[in-house]
Amino acid sequence: MKTLKACITSVIIAGSLATATLASAQTATTTTTSSTTSAGLVSSFTPDALVVRSTTTSTPVTYSYTKTTTYVDENGNPVSMETVKSGAPVTVYYTQEGDKMIASKVVVSHSTTDSAGNVVEQKKTTTTTTTPAQ
Repeated sequence: MKTLKACITSVIIAGSLATATLASAQTATTTTTSSTTSAGLVSSFTPDALVVRSTTTSTPVTYSYTKTTTYVDENGNPVSMETVKSGAPVTVYYTQEGDKMIASKVVVSHSTTDSAGNVVEQKKTTTTTTTPAQ
């Protein structure tokens, strides 16, 4: 009988220790995603990259794209990649990964020029931070 009580007590203690260890191993995880937009005219669109030039920088900016990059018109309707041509006004939504800018969405516009005929560039950065509830 004493042996049975000792075994049950050992199991209860082991279970309590395992629960305490698991509880102390849980930590809050914070994920930060930053997305930036930039607008300009397409200089070139190759199988490797999308190159966009704007009036605010003298050097064209190169964006990589992936199979998950989406292409839409100004109303959010999907368009084919073929609509992205040299000279087309676009807004690129991208994230920075190391030294590369990866396009997540390309909005092909009808016009992004002001009344003087200059290309209008807008940059906007949105940062979203999520912390899982414990």
